[in-house]
Amino acid sequence: MKQKQKIKMCVDFLMTGLLLCLMAYQIIGQELHEWFGAGMLILFLLHNALNVKWYRHLFKGKYTPLRIVQTIVNLGVLTTMLCLGFSGIVLSRHVFSFVQGGPMATARTMHLAASYWGFVLMSLHAGFHWGMILGMVCKLKKKKPQIAVWVLRLLALAIAGYGLFCFISADIPSYMFLKNQFVFFDFEQSVMSVFAEYAAMMGFWIFIGHYFARGMGKLNLLIVKRKENRHEEN
Repeated sequence: MKQKQKIKMCVDFLMTGLLLCLMAYQIIGQELHEWFGAGMLILFLLHNALNVKWYRHLFKGKYTPLRIVQTIVNLGVLTTMLCLGFSGIVLSRHVFSFVQGGPMATARTMHLAASYWGFVLMSLHAGFHWGMILGMVCKLKKKKPQIAVWVLRLLALAIAGYGLFCFISADIPSYMFLKNQFVFFDFEQSVMSVFAEYAAMMGFWIFIGHYFARGMGKLNLLIVKRKENRHEEN
């Protein structure tokens, strides 16, 4: 594995860990939330610098349905991160406390919606690239028996199912669409329970992204084969 690829993976894993910590606000508190948020913003900028080729090729090549969805998600992540960076600085009481003024009410609303949209979109983004991650892991380890593969798939399905249950139970769609602008935090919930729930929710959207990408990839191959067959018949 190339050095640049190793750096990319380290940055992505750090961002994933920070994302879970940032969502667990009731566990880490205001000050750590701000420091982790600042770290997340720095890592996001580094992630974009390492993947600057994606921006260069944005207006090149053919746009398949999968590429269209991936582009929308990626631009959505960029938008939410910019909103979180701006609103986080305005709302800051510790890290950026030297910044005075700003539209506090707007920033609070923006931060709420962007936080949950960012969580969903970043998880989907990870899901789109999950096949590549699995491919790297498989190269490092021996080929698994077929039964082990199915056990892991069933485990992934169980995690995704629990994640969907947690997502609905926590009423996160109401925060994403600003139907509810006051987040309920259960400060009596255990640390393990909070992280397990958010990890499962992340797993659900990774699951959706991964299998959507696989499905669209197979559909694209099927379309290409049909075109080739028609070309041969003609």
